[in-house]
Amino acid sequence: MPELSHRRRMLALAICCMSLLIVSLDNTVLNVALPAMQQDLHASTAGLQWAIDAYTLVLASLLMLAGSTADRIGRKRVFMAGLVVFTLGSALCSVAPNLSALVAFRMVQAVGGSMLNPVAMSIITNTFTDSRERARAIGVWGAVVGISMAAGPLVGGLLVDSVGWRSIFWVNLPVGAAALLLTLRYAPESRAPEPRRVDPIGQALVVVLFGALTYAIIEAPNSPATVVPFAVLAVAALAGLLRYEPRRTDPLIDLRFFRSAPFSGATVIAISAFAALGGFLFLSTLYLQNVRGLSALQAGLWMLPMAVPTFLCAPLSGRLVGSRGPRLPLLIAGAAMTTSAALFALFDAETSNITLFLGYALFGIGFGFVNAPITNTAVSGMPRAQAGVAAAVASTSRQLGQTLGVAVVGAVLAAGVGTSSYRDSFVPAAVPGWWILTACGLTVLLLGALTTGPWARRTAERTAERLETAELRQNTTLTSGSRS
Repeated sequence: MPELSHRRRMLALAICCMSLLIVSLDNTVLNVALPAMQQDLHASTAGLQWAIDAYTLVLASLLMLAGSTADRIGRKRVFMAGLVVFTLGSALCSVAPNLSALVAFRMVQAVGGSMLNPVAMSIITNTFTDSRERARAIGVWGAVVGISMAAGPLVGGLLVDSVGWRSIFWVNLPVGAAALLLTLRYAPESRAPEPRRVDPIGQALVVVLFGALTYAIIEAPNSPATVVPFAVLAVAALAGLLRYEPRRTDPLIDLRFFRSAPFSGATVIAISAFAALGGFLFLSTLYLQNVRGLSALQAGLWMLPMAVPTFLCAPLSGRLVGSRGPRLPLLIAGAAMTTSAALFALFDAETSNITLFLGYALFGIGFGFVNAPITNTAVSGMPRAQAGVAAAVASTSRQLGQTLGVAVVGAVLAAGVGTSSYRDSFVPAAVPGWWILTACGLTVLLLGALTTGPWARRTAERTAERLETAELRQNTTLTSGSRS
C-alpha cells in the first residue's frame, strides 16, 4: 500500500474510531437501559445477561474469521459490509417485540460488529507504520472507549427517560451511515499479500467452545443440571482446537503466536480487564436503578466518575506506550482496578456516596490505562501481513472477557439474591462478584509485571523470527510448486 499523506491517515483513523464509537456506545447505552428493558420485556436476571452476552458472544466467535477474511478479500470491503449489517441489526433491535427477538437481533448486530473493530485495527496498523505514531493512534482509539463510556450513560439515560429504551438503538443509525459514506470515499484499501485460507472446522469449534461455556455459566443458577453436559462440550471443543489447529497450514488461531509472552499476556490481560468491565457495569447499573431507585439519567450521571478518567487516561496511556513501553500503563491499570473492586468487596463501597465515587474513579483510571498496551502488544512483533489475525485475537479476548464477566458475575448475583427481597439482599449478594473483579484486577497487575520485562521481550523476538522464517519457507514452497 503506498504511503498516505498525514491528512489521509488522520481521516482513516477518524473513520475507524467512528466504528469503535457505535460498537462501544451500544454496550454502555444498553447497560443503562437494562432495568427499563427488564420491566417492559418481563426479563429475569438471566434474560438481561443474554441481552448483553448474545452480542458479545457472537462477536467473540466471529472476530478471528472477520480478521482473516479482511486480510484475504480486502479490509475496506469487509469494513463496509460490517457497517451495513451492524446498522441494520440496530434498526431491528429497536422494533423487537419480545426478549427472544431482541436477543436474535443483537446477534445480527454482532455479525456486523465482528467486521468492524478488528478490521479497523488492522487498517490502523497498516496505515500508521511508524511505531510511535501507531502507539499514539492506538491511544486515540482507546480514548474513543472513554468517550463512549462518558456519553453512553448520559445519552442512554436521556433517551430511556424521555423516549424509551428502544430509542437507544437509533443512535447507531446516523453514525453508521456517516461512517459508511466516509469509508467509501476516504478509507484506504489493503489486504495481506499471502492471506490465510478459510478454516471452517476451527471456526465451528470456537463457536461451540464460547457458546457452551457461556450457556453453562448463565443457566447454572436456574438449571444446575445443564452445567455438566455443556461444560464437557466446552472442554471437548477446546481439546479439539488444541489438537486440530497446529496441523493446519493456515489455522484460524495460530497457536504459535502464544509462544510470545507479551502476546499471551496481552490476551489474558484483555480477558481479565474486560471481564472486570462487564461485571462492573452490570452490577453498577442494577444497583443504581433497582436498589437506589435512581432514574436512567441519574444512573448515567453517576457513571461519569468512571467515564471521565477513562477518557482522560486513554491517550496518556498511548503516549506512555509509545515512549516508555507497556509496563507502566499496565501496572497503573492493574493497581487501580484491583483497589476499586476491593473497596466494594471489603467495605460495601456502593452504600456511601464518597466511597462509591472513589471506587468508580479508580476503576475509570485503571480501565483508561489498560487498552492501549493490550492492543500495541498484540500487534507489535507480528508480521504485518497477519495484522488482521493478531488484532482479531486481541479483540476476541476483549469480547470473550466481557461475555464471561457478565455471565459469571450475573450468575453469582442471581444465586445470592434468590427469592429474597431484591433491595435488601443485593449488596451482600454482590460481594462474591466484587471479589471476582478484584481477582481480575490482580491478574492485570501481575501479568503486566511478568510479561513486559527482558525475558518476555526475548520470547517475542524469537516468536517473530520463527513466524517470519516459516512464512518465508511457505512462500518459497508455493513459488517452487507454481513453477513446476
